[in-house]
Amino acid sequence: MTNFFIAEQLGAQLIQKGDETRIVYLSVDSRTIVAGMSTLFYALKTNRSDGHQFIRHAYDKGVRNFVISNAGFSVHKFPGASFLLVADTLAALQETAILKRNSFRGKVIGITGSNGKTIVKEWLSQLLADEYNVIRSPKSFNSQIGVPLSVWLLDNDADIAIIEAGISQPGEMELLQRIVKPDIGIFTNIGEAHQSNFESVEQKIEEKLKLFVGTDVIIYHKDYQGITDAIGSLAEHKSLCPITWSMMDETADLFIYFVQKIPEGCGIIGQSGEKQYAISIPFSDDASVENACTCLVALIAIGKDQDHVLNRFSNLQPVAMRLEIKQGKNECIVINDSYNSDLNSLTIALDTLDQQASQGFLSKTLILSDIFYSPKTDEVLYAEVAELVRLRMMDRFIGVGPNISKQAHLFGDNAHFYESTLEFLNELPLLEFKQEAILLKGSRDFQFDLIATTLQYKAHETVLEIDLSAMVHNYNYFKSMLKPDVKIMAMVKAFSYGSGTAEIARVLEFHHADYLAVAIADEGVTLRNAGIKMPIVVMNPEEHSFDLMIEHQLEPVIYSLRLLDQFIPYAHRSAVSYFPVHIKFDTGMRRLGFDSEDELKKLLAKINKTNELFISSVFSHLAVSDDPDEDAYTLMQIDRFEQLAAVVQAGCDHPVMRHILNSSGIERFTDNQYEMVRLGIGLYGISVVNKKALMNVSTLKTTVSQLRIVRPGDTIGYGRKGVAMGDMVIATLPIGYADGFNRHLGNGVGKVWINGQLAPVVGNICMDMCMVDVTNIDVKEGDRVIVFGKELPASEMAEALGTIPYEIFTSVSQRVKRIYFQE
Repeated sequence: MTNFFIAEQLGAQLIQKGDETRIVYLSVDSRTIVAGMSTLFYALKTNRSDGHQFIRHAYDKGVRNFVISNAGFSVHKFPGASFLLVADTLAALQETAILKRNSFRGKVIGITGSNGKTIVKEWLSQLLADEYNVIRSPKSFNSQIGVPLSVWLLDNDADIAIIEAGISQPGEMELLQRIVKPDIGIFTNIGEAHQSNFESVEQKIEEKLKLFVGTDVIIYHKDYQGITDAIGSLAEHKSLCPITWSMMDETADLFIYFVQKIPEGCGIIGQSGEKQYAISIPFSDDASVENACTCLVALIAIGKDQDHVLNRFSNLQPVAMRLEIKQGKNECIVINDSYNSDLNSLTIALDTLDQQASQGFLSKTLILSDIFYSPKTDEVLYAEVAELVRLRMMDRFIGVGPNISKQAHLFGDNAHFYESTLEFLNELPLLEFKQEAILLKGSRDFQFDLIATTLQYKAHETVLEIDLSAMVHNYNYFKSMLKPDVKIMAMVKAFSYGSGTAEIARVLEFHHADYLAVAIADEGVTLRNAGIKMPIVVMNPEEHSFDLMIEHQLEPVIYSLRLLDQFIPYAHRSAVSYFPVHIKFDTGMRRLGFDSEDELKKLLAKINKTNELFISSVFSHLAVSDDPDEDAYTLMQIDRFEQLAAVVQAGCDHPVMRHILNSSGIERFTDNQYEMVRLGIGLYGISVVNKKALMNVSTLKTTVSQLRIVRPGDTIGYGRKGVAMGDMVIATLPIGYADGFNRHLGNGVGKVWINGQLAPVVGNICMDMCMVDVTNIDVKEGDRVIVFGKELPASEMAEALGTIPYEIFTSVSQRVKRIYFQE
């Protein structure tokens, strides 16, 4: 399709006309553009951002075709570009995808449900790869934006397209149905996800079923009674063919009557008509069994249930639902996406590589294995990979595997090839990785985790996992509550509440937070050295660091006349002009800040004598914004804040930003957002107002080092405080108070989560380890242990200690390795 054809089909007004261009890519994010000349950029408007602000960035990256909705946009500033004016750019994106869907000649399988959509999609693709040319939506692209971008990937060389669709509220699925128009539908299951946005589970099921309007075949798990009832009602009025599987109902099209789990996997036997099916999968969890059965009945429905296809169940690859980012040796960053490998997921992973490399001033290295499950010839496949490597300007490319090695001639001089992972590991010490962002992208068979382990820094078995996708979700949750022009200052002080400063700052910068706030100047310098360019405020500045602050453009908080008098000479000596400062008021915390109009007038007089300083904002801290019983005090603080802010504004000849709301304030006092808010603990998943709306970000994990049987009367640990009252099984864990596991959690006060059960701490906690009671838990050495996380919230540990989650998060020692991951 060309840009002009799309304009005509959309009914768009071509307000500036450039050259006619074949459109290969659609983009809604200027940061991920690769081939600008063949890209059509949609300037989406949301309650969080306006894509028109990023047209210049996209233009500078070579884009010459834009879809906009702002009729007053200055298109003349972009010579040679075509601008398509529409009423709604998101609707235009969706209509463009419909054009592609209508031209697709293959079969489309549409998948919806609360859980398992992505895994069923990926597994079906693996099972059918040798039979058909299969296209699937990338990772979990299933939203109002993700679905049209997925459908745009449809290619008439493909036989089957597998597209997943998800909704979060009523009214969304009708749009997705027009885009996907599935020939075959799969409804995986129903659960609690997004339930708060629906009146009932029944309403949510009905909304999800709208994906299958006009679909002849719907595949589903009959044991979900709500789904069965809804589809039964639907089938009464339409020529619909439900195909079901069940573990309870023998009348289902596929009845699963035998499941045997072993540590290495699971055997499944079922009956469909006169035919018996037996498959084995390399997973034993209940979710994998359910997903495998859904895939099996789907194969039966499309007539691909031959033995050679069913045998592939035993080789199913795990679906990497997350991409891990770890600190590497020699100032490297290691991005581990080493569970599957294909062009779509490679492209997405390269976006993360670009982000990490650019923000950390690092060179880019891609280590890629042979790509399995592609219908293309190796020559065509790796030619596309080589072109992607060229477009992404890799500084170093390493191919691992016999197939990619045979295509070495397609790659440039900076490419090296190895027949196996072992051969690469033997050569690795000679390769001298230094100051590089390294992406590991490989199929599971190549065991790239061995490479990741070799490259990463620190080997302590206790780790703190940081879910960056969850953090972005929390950020967007709070941003959705704000008026469009209200800015966000994100708090990253105290090592980002224990999560790691630079990595968190990169994510916040990428998602357009307006300011970062740190406690002391050294934290800000660390961010600048990591490549963070956005404004940074220092909440507790000290005189000895003023030179550093000015050198690194770190904006100080001024909370007293004494501090102002100390800072002005440094600003004068540095010959700065209008250096931003932020004025703090004390409205009731009785901690730091100006609390009288007279002091503020003196401050204004000093600042207005010189052009060296510029009051950027005024702010105060709320003492009890999370406590409804103290709302009168909070409102008093807000009223006092407005009085003091008015004094400062009256003394300035420019607008001064105001901010007083913290995380709980954003949720509870929406009328007092002013020009900016400060987002702190809410970013990390803690809310006293709407806990279900936020996602857990930090998970502290360790492992079982050793199991030991103790007899009645035996004592455990220092001081012999743990006493066995009967036969017990004790697990020793490599985490102690030096890691941040508070010593007061000993002797049964604290608990950890092992294999789905709570295990109390036995005896005193040691510096580097502790012991827990696993007498009634099925556990083995090496098993993972959750100290706090989704299953065992940090708030419960805080309650046991009589403290707050802030202290739990910030107490995790820096010797504990941080592992970052995202979808």
